[in-house]
Order: sequence, then structure tokens, then C-alpha cells
Amino acid sequence: MTTTPKQPDPLDNPQMKQIIDNTIAEFSEQNGALMVVLNHLQERIGYITKPMQAYIARKMNVPVSKVHGVVSFYSFFTTEPRGKHVVKFCIGTACYVGGVSQLIDKAKQVLGIEPGQTTSDGLITLEVCRCVGACSQAPVVVIDDQNHGRVKPSQFGRMLTDIQKSEVVA
Repeated sequence: MTTTPKQPDPLDNPQMKQIIDNTIAEFSEQNGALMVVLNHLQERIGYITKPMQAYIARKMNVPVSKVHGVVSFYSFFTTEPRGKHVVKFCIGTACYVGGVSQLIDKAKQVLGIEPGQTTSDGLITLEVCRCVGACSQAPVVVIDDQNHGRVKPSQFGRMLTDIQKSEVVA
């Protein structure tokens, strides 16, 4: 499987552009408005493209570098659509020492994609993240916001295929 084809920018979709405009209008006067606007747009649209960042900066009268800085700093934000299921590998020290790299290799083998990519069917996105605070359970994989600890490569391959199979049935 390969990565998903490039999605059209939300600014090119009238309904999504309306969501962006309404969000900016609703929250632009609040304290911390930029973070509030970006959070709402991430939740509503699912990602914040570079053209969206420039548009938000222009509409909120802030430098685009500030918008990009926030989007690139916080791992919650993404500039591309994520898959229906997000699989995150904790690469904190305990997980790294505990063998998370073997789990990443297993995911690459099973799905044919790298961290930061989404399967061509849009089902699974692989990501890496910093410490999730479950060091005693290393290595930890987070699947759709649920922590899975002490994961072995053989278990993990089955976990991925179970996700794929559950979507075929659904």
C-alpha cells in the first residue's frame, strides 16, 4: 500500500471554507484566539494545510510564521488528513529501549507505509510521538487514543490486521 493521494485543500471546498470563516469569526476575539481557532479547525476539518495557515494568518492579522509555528510545534495538529485509525509509536526513552523500533518495522512490513504516512485506503495512519507517560508498560503503542503496553512484534502484526479486517466487515 502507498500513501493516500493528495487531498484538495479545504479552502477550495465552499462548506469547509465556511467552517474556517465561522470559526475565525467566533473565536478571534478570545484570549489565546489562535490556539482556540486552530484547535477547533483541527477537530472540525481534521487537518490544517499550509494554505489554510496563510489564510488564517491573514484573517486574524498575525504573521503566518506564528500560525505555522503553533501547527508544527504541537503534535496534535497535522497538515494532512489522517486515516480513520491512527497508530502512534511512543519513542520515549523507555519505549525506545524496550523495542519500539521492532514494532515500527512490523507496521512497515504489514502496511507497506512509513510513520507519517497513511495507507492508500485511508484506513490507518502511522505516527511517532514523544513519551505517553506509560514507561512501565514499554514499548507502548497508542491506537485511536488507547494505550497498548508491552506489545510484542508478533502481537502487533495481528493488531494491525485485526483493524483492517474489522473495517472489511463493518
